[in-house]
Order: sequence, then C-alpha cells, then structure tokens
Amino acid sequence: MLNVPTLWTVFVVNFLALGVIWAYVTRSYPNFAAARFWMASAFVGSGGAVIALIGLSAMSPVPLLIAGAGIIGASCFAAMGIERFYDRPVSWRFMVATGVLSLSGVVLFKFGFDHMPLRMLCYTLGQSLPLLCSLDLLLSPPEGRASPGARLSGIVIIAMLATFCVRVVGNLLDYDFSAVAGGQNHAIMVLGLLFLSMTLNFGFLLMAIDRLRNEVADLALLDDLTGVANRRHLLQRLTEECARSGRSGVPFSLLVIDLDGFKTINDTHGHAAGDACLKHFTLMAQTRLRPGDMLARTGGDEFCVVLPSSSLCEAATIARRVLEVCRQDAASCSGRDIPIAISIGVAEWDRGIGEFPDRLMANADHALYAAKKSGKNDFAVYDPAPPLSPEVVGTVRTFA
Repeated sequence: MLNVPTLWTVFVVNFLALGVIWAYVTRSYPNFAAARFWMASAFVGSGGAVIALIGLSAMSPVPLLIAGAGIIGASCFAAMGIERFYDRPVSWRFMVATGVLSLSGVVLFKFGFDHMPLRMLCYTLGQSLPLLCSLDLLLSPPEGRASPGARLSGIVIIAMLATFCVRVVGNLLDYDFSAVAGGQNHAIMVLGLLFLSMTLNFGFLLMAIDRLRNEVADLALLDDLTGVANRRHLLQRLTEECARSGRSGVPFSLLVIDLDGFKTINDTHGHAAGDACLKHFTLMAQTRLRPGDMLARTGGDEFCVVLPSSSLCEAATIARRVLEVCRQDAASCSGRDIPIAISIGVAEWDRGIGEFPDRLMANADHALYAAKKSGKNDFAVYDPAPPLSPEVVGTVRTFA
C-alpha cells in the first residue's frame, strides 16, 4: 500500500532539489526572469508540502489550509514564470485575486458550511486557473513555433487539469481524495501529481535550455560593439538572398559603407571615441532603414546593408537617406563633438552574380572606391553595362 506521509516527504525533497536547480540558473543567468518565478514555485510548493505533512498528524485544520495556500501559490508562480518566459507582463492582481478567492471559498466551506466536495472544488480552481491561462502561451507561442519543452509543459498541464477534474468529480461521487482522509485515493492522487509536477519542471528546464542556446547562437552572429549583425551573419544572409533571387528572379541590393577618416579619429581622439562613433553611426543608419533590411558590421569601420527585394534605384534612395542623416548630424556638431562622414557603394544582384555573394560584394566595393575617389562623403552606384571589350565589366555613377 502507498504511504501518504512518505509520498509527501518525497514531494518535499524533490521540490527542494528543483528549487536549488532554479536558484543556480537564476544566479548564473540573472537576465532570465522566468527562472526566478519557477524557483519561487518550487520553494513555495515544497514549503506547502512540509506543512501538509505536518497537517496529516495535527488535530487542527489550519496547517492543511496553509499548505493549500502554498500549493496554490506554487501554481501561480509557475504560471507567472511562463508569462515572463514569453516576455509578457506578470498578472499579479489576477494571481493574488485567484489565490484569495480560492482560499476564501475553502475557509467558507470548512468553517461556515462544512462541505468537503465544494471545499476541494475551490482549492482545485485556485490550482487550475493560473495554469489554464498560461496554456495558450505554451501551445501557441507568440513567435509561432512551440519548442519541445513548451509542448511537453503544455501536455503536462493538460494532464494536471484532467487530474484535478478527476479529483473534483471523485469527491462529488463520495470517493474522498482529500488530505484529511489519508487513504489510498489520496495517496494515488499525490503520486500522480508528484510525477506531473516533476515532469512540468523538466519541461521548464527544456524551455530554458532552448532559450539560452538560441541566445548563444544569436551572440555568435552579432557584433560585440554595435549589436548589429557580424560578417558571418552577413554572409549567411547574402547566400540566402542570392539563392532566393536565383529562384524568383527578383533582385536585391547591397550597400557597402565606410566611415571617412576613421583612422584619424582613433589617432586623435582615442579608440574609445572611435567606438562611440561606430555606435552612433549604427543608431543613425538604423533610423533610415526599412523593416527587413539588415545592417551588419563587417570589421573595423566598414558596414554593409542588405536590402531584400530592392532595385538599384531603391537602393540608391536608401543610400541617399543614410548619407543625409549623417550629413545633418555632422552639421549640428559643436564643441568636442566628432562629425561622422561616410562613403557608400551600391550594387544590385543580377544573374551574372548567381549564388556567389562575393561577386556582389566586389561590385559594391568597386562603387565604394569610386565614391572615395570622387571626394568622399558621397555614394556611388555600380551600374553593369554590356562589355564593349574584354576589359570593360561595368561602370560606376557617383552622386554629389
């Protein structure tokens, strides 16, 4: 036969272990806010289980009421952790109201009108509602595709809700699943919920691992200084765009941008000032790009902008906008401000480039060189022309 006190002891030990694990995750990754709530859920749940264990041998119903508050609190914290995982605001008022109303119903049907099935119904609603409200986030996340950990957590929550329903229906049919009865029905229920709770936390851990792994992957594709894409990410994107244009025939364009006189800025004002200029340019350029355009830093003071589904004329318009915002910013500089000037080369994908992004980058570099040669602080467009001789591969137009 299953021993109820032993099962509650196992519940306590396992949830203390989970609390320690989440505490370690919280300390190691302080920006991962969901871990704090899941840590609180584990510790509050284990505290409630300790008091429930005491209440099994106590003559007073108060310990079991406090234990119920702890278990409801654990469900609320688990649901709030799911909300924070998906960057949703935490519904403190809803959670507190759910807990207070649930416990008020438990107290009412214990001391005002003693009715165990209704008491268990109120207690079950307090456990179920927070988890039920978070279920949609797990199975239909905002970014579209649920991770394996989220799917597992969602399935486990559905199983827990089904278990709660069985408990309510069982109590209504006089199969006593309450902690006061302490029989085999209660022991089976505790064992089932123990297994599901452990599995739910395992799902949360898988969600955390998947999130942290994606963050590490993102860091490998971002420039440390400016936060925009790095050269590796740029080459990946260019390869994808070349393949897409090769299939559809719709061209895209590339800007290659170089800060004029950047070495002089570093030599005169120091590398910290140079870094500040790079960050400032990044912010200015992003204000003139469209959603879907990708700004990347390819090294030193050189940047690239991928313009999907954009003709050479549209790319020239974007280049002019980026150039103008830098000119306006330089004109407003005063005192110790460092003006930023840029040169831009513009090139468009064509069938001759095919799936070789280095050819497109070479064309844009050719245009950039022309912009530099014509006096800097300007942009130039690489305009392919039919070869008149084997040496002529294209022309460059510069703009004042």
